[in-house]
Amino acid sequence: MLFAEFSALCARLEALSGRLEMIALVQEHLPGLSEAELPVFVRFLMGKIFPDWSPDKVGVGPSLLYEGVAYVAGVKKDAVVEAINREGDVGRAVEQILARKEQTAFFSAELELEEVYRDFGYIAGVGGSRSQREKLKVIRRLFANAQPLEGRYLARLLLGELRIGMGEGNVREAVVRAFDVPADLVEHAHQACNDLGEVALLARKGAQALSDVRISVFRPVKMMLAQQGSITAMLADHGSVAAEIKYDGSRFQFHKKDGACRIYSRKLEDVTHALPDVVQILDAATSHDVILDGEVIAMKDGEPLPFQFVLRRFRRKHDLAAHIEEIELVPRVFDLLYVDGESLIDTPFSDRRARLEAVLSGCIAEQIVSADADDLESFYQQALQKGHEGIMIKAPHSTYTPGVRGKLWVKIKPAVDTIDLAVIGAEWGEGRRARLFGSFLLACRKNGNLVPLSKVATGFSDEMLALVYDLLKDTVLTASGKEVRFEPALVFEVGYAEIQMSPNYEGGFALRFPRFVRIRDDKSIEDIEDIEQIRDRYERQFTPA
Repeated sequence: MLFAEFSALCARLEALSGRLEMIALVQEHLPGLSEAELPVFVRFLMGKIFPDWSPDKVGVGPSLLYEGVAYVAGVKKDAVVEAINREGDVGRAVEQILARKEQTAFFSAELELEEVYRDFGYIAGVGGSRSQREKLKVIRRLFANAQPLEGRYLARLLLGELRIGMGEGNVREAVVRAFDVPADLVEHAHQACNDLGEVALLARKGAQALSDVRISVFRPVKMMLAQQGSITAMLADHGSVAAEIKYDGSRFQFHKKDGACRIYSRKLEDVTHALPDVVQILDAATSHDVILDGEVIAMKDGEPLPFQFVLRRFRRKHDLAAHIEEIELVPRVFDLLYVDGESLIDTPFSDRRARLEAVLSGCIAEQIVSADADDLESFYQQALQKGHEGIMIKAPHSTYTPGVRGKLWVKIKPAVDTIDLAVIGAEWGEGRRARLFGSFLLACRKNGNLVPLSKVATGFSDEMLALVYDLLKDTVLTASGKEVRFEPALVFEVGYAEIQMSPNYEGGFALRFPRFVRIRDDKSIEDIEDIEQIRDRYERQFTPA
């Protein structure tokens, strides 16, 4: 498939508003793709380049992209930035620039979909002191050979936001229809192998190929999520339930096979290098091949420290030995996904817990099982007194559903609600904060895109604003007056009084009295709330606990 064909399809999808129309259009294209093209096509449609489990990242920021486009177009970088600010969309601005590019001393060849993917792979693999120069060479060549419309989607893919409305749900449905396979098998295979591109190939082979998919060691899967809930509602729905401490730490997934160990963050990044002490503890705690799900917490003098102390270690690249002495990290494991070649994600939670206790020595999260509301409330209060966030309530029969925020796991925390949203824009501060961003525009997910939901300007110390500025300054996409827009990369946890209906934001809702709580750089943009979850939160405000 030519990349020009892919780009034309993206333009058609971008112009559609009906979900079924979009699915039908993608469905038409899937059967005709080659074995090599199909997984690339599927990932690209979702704005992804590599499988979710892959450590590969293209690592191209706005500045490098602008420099490459400027060179090809024969203009200065400032002219590219100006065009992007004027248009407000990097992709469309690049399309317009390429339409009138002056530089003609290039050999122009048609881009193939696979060729673009290989070039992205090369960019991701380049390292060392020459990496930026090598990446720039490839970016220049891609845009030199790109037609204007291709430039729109090349730019967006490189920055990780295709903006055509094809989220995982829509693409999954298109795969189901194109290859006439059961939707539940496609969803389960996707959860287990964590790559919808590979799932599309299996779907082409048929239902049996999908049924045979199992989770495997050193290919991390998305972590099962919880929604907010109440003790009384869980007891009413399930009778006896399991309650565990909700730690104020960072989620991890530990993989061990044949003595080799790796540990992954919630964003599925390999953080083994940053947590050698945690890896050593878990390695010593089991002789089995396992995949464990748990939380890392920071401790000092037997007391838990706030989440930010854990993140300091995750960010640490140098002087690890000194930092290990300064901050003790302790793993608390609450689930077993795999043991000695056997996948357990379809096994009830109560059975997984029993298996976990049989194969792991120590490190297991504290738990009680009860059908008594007073027992659970007492356990909750004890957790708070010990300095933890609250508790988790889990249905004993619940299977493990990677990446799903279902009603079988709920979190119980003190009254103030919080929500995780993507930072997509900001306004410059005033006074002593004039050189820092002062307020931030936040977004939730909707049909594969990010839509504004709220602004937040309170809850920041001067030190935190300085840190946020350092994290965001190289991700600026556009700037106009006091307002800037960012390449979506950072997640804020924000507290709020309530959710209100609002015509002022594209999502149709707004947060009342939003307040910054903390940076969640253990979470990716895909982990933020989507519009349906926002709507559910809004409706639950009117339902008695």
